Amino acid sequence: MSQQIVRMQDASIFQEDKLILQQVNVRIHAGEFTYLIGKTGSGKSSLLKVLYAALSLKKGMGEVAGFDLTKLNRKTIPQLRKKLGIVFQDFNLLTDRNVEENLHFVLQATGWNDKVQRTHRINTVLEQVGLTGMLKSMPHQLSGGEQQRVVIARALVNSPEIILADEPTGNLDPDTSDDILILLREISKKNNTAVLFATHDYRILETFPARIIRCVNGRIYDDQELAVQ
Repeated sequence: MSQQIVRMQDASIFQEDKLILQQVNVRIHAGEFTYLIGKTGSGKSSLLKVLYAALSLKKGMGEVAGFDLTKLNRKTIPQLRKKLGIVFQDFNLLTDRNVEENLHFVLQATGWNDKVQRTHRINTVLEQVGLTGMLKSMPHQLSGGEQQRVVIARALVNSPEIILADEPTGNLDPDTSDDILILLREISKKNNTAVLFATHDYRILETFPARIIRCVNGRIYDDQELAVQ
């Protein structure tokens, strides 16, 4: 079996003192594409926040990309995040900088000091997301789908072990949503990158089936494990 990128056991997830999810048991392997589904407010975003260390794990066991989530500190959180790609519903691009400058900014922030290496990496990830030739475009000149492709390129710059996508198609029309989903599935397969894709768009699940983890009534249910029982 391939390497485990995410492992959680008997974890409880809190927002401040409020219990959001309990008895969380999750396993995600390298190169695995998994949906995380549930109604708005069911705990999807809270689970993702624990995985990228925006919320601390106070109870239970959790590991992401070899990092123990219960032992993270100011020094190790940036190291963990270099191994993750994060894609949000809101693009969060720097609106006063073009595509190339947005990607240079992320690379410089994560320790790429050589400009030639940065430029080569930027060209590589833009090619992966189908945006070759868009280097000098400003975010406002791009469609929603193109902006989300820049966000995915940004998530790819450090060759992450897992991409955490929080409702990445929430602001897009159905055809564009399908394009983004297909792109993430291709990246998952080609790069052997795990993808956890949070959504409440059930149309996507029916059109592009994959493993499903559900957030229901404060618990996590893995369809894979339910099928075995």
